[in-house]
Amino acid sequence: MSTGKFVAGFIVGGVVGAVIGVLLAPQSGEETREMISNSTKDACSKVSDAAKEIQQKAESVVDEVQKKGEEIIDKIQGMINKQKNENN
Repeated sequence: MSTGKFVAGFIVGGVVGAVIGVLLAPQSGEETREMISNSTKDACSKVSDAAKEIQQKAESVVDEVQKKGEEIIDKIQGMINKQKNENN
């Protein structure tokens, strides 16, 4: 399972649990609506943070793959140049 799916599942599970807990709590309607609003804002913030973290990790992976690709291209170019020099 990928980290992104785990984080998304964890957040969704937390939100569902919080909503169920709030709805079953013995409070007035106004208090319940305020708690749901606060929980929603908190969940949105966590999702945004998780998305930023995933984006940063993805950018890091892309950078690493680019570097490795450039290294491979340089090695191949060196081998081609060496082969040309040996044939001349």
